[in-house]
Amino acid sequence: MNLQDFTPNDEKTRLIAQHISPILTEIGEDATRDGLLRTPERVGKAFQFMTKGYNEDPEAILRSALFEEDYRQMVVVKDIDFYSLCEHHLLPFFGKAHVAYIPNGRITGLSKIARVVDVFARRLQVQERMTTQIKDCIQQTLNPLGVMVVIEAEHLCMQMRGVQKQHAITTTSDFTGAFNRQETREEFLKLIQKY
Repeated sequence: MNLQDFTPNDEKTRLIAQHISPILTEIGEDATRDGLLRTPERVGKAFQFMTKGYNEDPEAILRSALFEEDYRQMVVVKDIDFYSLCEHHLLPFFGKAHVAYIPNGRITGLSKIARVVDVFARRLQVQERMTTQIKDCIQQTLNPLGVMVVIEAEHLCMQMRGVQKQHAITTTSDFTGAFNRQETREEFLKLIQKY
């Protein structure tokens, strides 16, 4: 689902918006000035889009394109762009997800892997949990010989506030099955390496 396919719920927009004007006032703004008059409504719609993953079923997405296939080598979908919101400060974190699985008689459409990343990213998150949720979803739905997920992200909560480290990248990984073997993990890491 992209922005063109997304329709915000008017009642949710109204409920979120009614909380935004007092916040604008508390930070010292005039919530009635021209540039801010529609901001509460815009925020209500934006938050619904940025958290639409709560209304999507990632396992159903994977199951929607399952195919029997006797392929037992690594399938890698790398450099999947994502945007999420840190649950601690409601500030964005964004980057790339790299996902690999080794099929066990079934494969899924490649775009479905990217959509699963989006479902979990479009929730209030921490990067560590998101990494594990993607891995667990693929493992439980496809029952492959193994899954590995690596996420590399920049966190605006580290860049705009707090320690203010502009170029810090956080990397997380999680894996199952065949990826417990060091040589299999190394093969995956080599495939996602930047040249």
